Amino acid sequence: MPLRSLPSLNPRSFQAPALLHPPPRSTADSGKGREGSRGRDTRRKRRSRARANAYLGRGLRDPATAMAPLRFAANLSWLFSEQGPALSARLDAAARAGFKVAEVAWPYAEPAAQLAAAAQAAGVRLVLLNTPPGATDLGELGLGAVPGRQDAFREGLELAVAYARELGCPQVHLMAGRIPKGAERSAVARDMEAVFMENLRHAADVLARENLVGLVEPINSRLTDPLYFLDTPEQAAAILRQVDRPNLRLQLDVFHWQIMGGNLTANIRAFLPLIGHVQVAQVPDRGEPDSPGELNFPYLFQLLEELGYTGYVGCEYRPRGDTNEGLGWLRTYWESRGGQR
Repeated sequence: MPLRSLPSLNPRSFQAPALLHPPPRSTADSGKGREGSRGRDTRRKRRSRARANAYLGRGLRDPATAMAPLRFAANLSWLFSEQGPALSARLDAAARAGFKVAEVAWPYAEPAAQLAAAAQAAGVRLVLLNTPPGATDLGELGLGAVPGRQDAFREGLELAVAYARELGCPQVHLMAGRIPKGAERSAVARDMEAVFMENLRHAADVLARENLVGLVEPINSRLTDPLYFLDTPEQAAAILRQVDRPNLRLQLDVFHWQIMGGNLTANIRAFLPLIGHVQVAQVPDRGEPDSPGELNFPYLFQLLEELGYTGYVGCEYRPRGDTNEGLGWLRTYWESRGGQR
């Protein structure tokens, strides 16, 4: 299927929605504008490692009884912003940090073949990308459930599938989109659900021909996006069960699930048969898993292991400083599980 040029998705002019991307950090925040001494850098790295060891130490287990370790993916839309906007540079940085797989929201600003070559050179496989957001200048953030935009959704799906094929990427997040401005959620919910299910059935057929999996992700409407249509795991699971296609799965972002309802242990257990992908970030500031916040990630990681989760875990969080220095928690996890798998 050839790549098609979509009017709102010209790769030369594509801009991802600002809402789901971290704000650019100042040079002071990134460390480029104020170089410290070697001793200061060493002390900072030691503190980072000590914090990660103390944090994840509660999750260390006897190797003889260990379950299969989790497989973490670098989210290139959020991590390694120090490398600039080019995904090729971020892929290389992810590889140097120890990642074997990565995910990205919208890769469409770079040609698929060029991105595939960069991924191969870095030795990093892309495992998740999103369908195009639509007309971002009009406030769109996905089109799957938006009435009147079915044709645009299908064109965007075609582009996403073409990129997934070129990149060898097995999963596509089928973005639901926002409630029209000025509309009441309750007034449009039934129509939007019907459109979403229609588009999901179409997407399942298209993805099946390429042996791809489609994911639907609830995005919290309390903090991140008040207009997003799909906002709870219960709503998403109910839709998936009605559509009833084996290659459509639920995307668990613990940040969004915690904000919308919490009860993570019970919800993870209940929805695990539907879950195809997981993403992590601390609540409420969306920082690293070992940053201050509500969630006990050593417990959640061990829970996923004990439940036999074998999919990927995307690191979709906003680094508080340098990305590499904030990865102490992950290095400690890898060490405690006998290395990266």
